Amino acid sequence: MTQHNESSRPSVPSSPSAGVPGTPGAGPGQQVTLRSPAELADALPYLLGFHPTDSVVLVALHGDRGRFGGRLRLGIPRSGEEWPEVCDQLAETLLSGSSKRGNRPEGVIIFFCQDPDTAGGQTPQQVMERLRPFAQSLRRACGRLDMPVHEALCISDGRFWSYCCPDPRCCPPEGTPLSLPGTSVMAAAATYAGIEVRGTLREMEDRYAPLTGERTEGQRKALDAAAFAMVPRILGSAGCEPVRQETLAVARTLVDRFDGTPPPPGRPAADAYDDSLLTDEEAATVIVGLQDRLTRDRAAEWMEGPRAAAVLRVWRALARRCVHPYAEYAAAPVTLAGWVAWACDDQPEARVALSRALAADPEYVFAQLLYRACNEGLDPEPLRQCLRQEGADRALQDAVRAEVERMEAAARASSAAPEAQGAGGTRSTRRRSRPGGPAGSTGPAGPAGPAGKPRTRRRSLRKGDRSREERPQ
Repeated sequence: MTQHNESSRPSVPSSPSAGVPGTPGAGPGQQVTLRSPAELADALPYLLGFHPTDSVVLVALHGDRGRFGGRLRLGIPRSGEEWPEVCDQLAETLLSGSSKRGNRPEGVIIFFCQDPDTAGGQTPQQVMERLRPFAQSLRRACGRLDMPVHEALCISDGRFWSYCCPDPRCCPPEGTPLSLPGTSVMAAAATYAGIEVRGTLREMEDRYAPLTGERTEGQRKALDAAAFAMVPRILGSAGCEPVRQETLAVARTLVDRFDGTPPPPGRPAADAYDDSLLTDEEAATVIVGLQDRLTRDRAAEWMEGPRAAAVLRVWRALARRCVHPYAEYAAAPVTLAGWVAWACDDQPEARVALSRALAADPEYVFAQLLYRACNEGLDPEPLRQCLRQEGADRALQDAVRAEVERMEAAARASSAAPEAQGAGGTRSTRRRSRPGGPAGSTGPAGPAGPAGKPRTRRRSLRKGDRSREERPQ
């Protein structure tokens, strides 16, 4: 379930009609007023940042002018038996999420988006009729929570229908065509505000889908080899710190490579180009290494700065390399992609990525936490600060450790020199240092022996005292 959050940027209604501020990226003073079901249908992709497919979307309304607030998206359940329970959950989630931010919804707008199954000869109007019970159940669920539904639209194959308007003069049975792309009032406002629609939800999800075709077998073999070599080291008693360092070193190499080679325009071409920038073995090494939690957490520190775009491309490319039977391994790189997107204020990408991570592994805790935080409108800055501090602390620890190792190496070198000199002394000198000499006899380095270390002198013992010599001291 994807919950989109109310924008905190202010805006002032420009007309007495229902005002709809809160569009993503809207700046101060920017206001879009939607006056008809057609304009509402045209505005949906700009409210979400993508064209939803096979989705039900709820948008909360606030105030006398119907200001847009929190937004929820859920894939339409295939079975109608699930609809009543899902409707209750959707209404309760919209209410609780909005109330946490201090704005209880005073109304709701609902969108049902699903294209017909052309292979089965289905028409858009048949899609609308099939979803009508779902719409009615959801309207009742919202009404029970005192959130009246002002409009419920079905969008299918470039047309829309209203479940609330019975007047065929404005809402004909055959549906109403959507406006041509880029010609609606919302499109004009979005262009002015610099808002980008990413394409369809399915196209965004496909950026994280595993590779198919000829490359699948080679990548699977590389993952088998990497898992066989690395997993015992990760789980072994000797510790997996060397594996962490090797994994992060390869990942840094990939980020450097991607950062130095910008992709061509167009998402399919860009993804295909990124797929060509890493080998099966490199991908397998990083994918398997990221299954270690500490390795993944260290990689999560690469979430901002001028190289963030390259990091996001690397995580996407690695997600596409998680071919069967390694589909669950994609949870780590896809979650990292969602985290980078959220940290860079790209919420549509973040929600899609985190949703895909949970689809790969529903029990992946890091994805669960980020998904909930993103959906509840939390600020990612505290987490960014935490990761920055962890990186700084580790850098300090590494520097201290390196200095200690340097000092220990220098001490060993200085102690080895006198010992070498004593070993090469004259015969008479060596004889004086043998056991049995007078009390207080010294070695070649003085009373304390080489490098200030006390010498161990063994005294000759009588035969009856041999047991004393063998007894542990």
